[in-house]
Amino acid sequence: MEFDKEVDARGLNCPLPILRAKKALAEMLPGQILRVLATDPGSVKDFQAFAKQTGNDLARQGETEDKAFEFYLKRK
Repeated sequence: MEFDKEVDARGLNCPLPILRAKKALAEMLPGQILRVLATDPGSVKDFQAFAKQTGNDLARQGETEDKAFEFYLKRK
């Protein structure tokens, strides 16, 4: 999936991946895609809740080959 900006939050624990994503999304235009990489297992539920609360679309989530969690958020 193509994206406009990336946040590498691997090695960071909650709530840092969410905070970094929130900051990045604030600098983006509506409709742009943010890719976030994280290793914190709690980030899966965190990003689902974050998308719901903020109105941004969690367009896709999954795992990379190196076992990092990958999230694609579409800016509202």
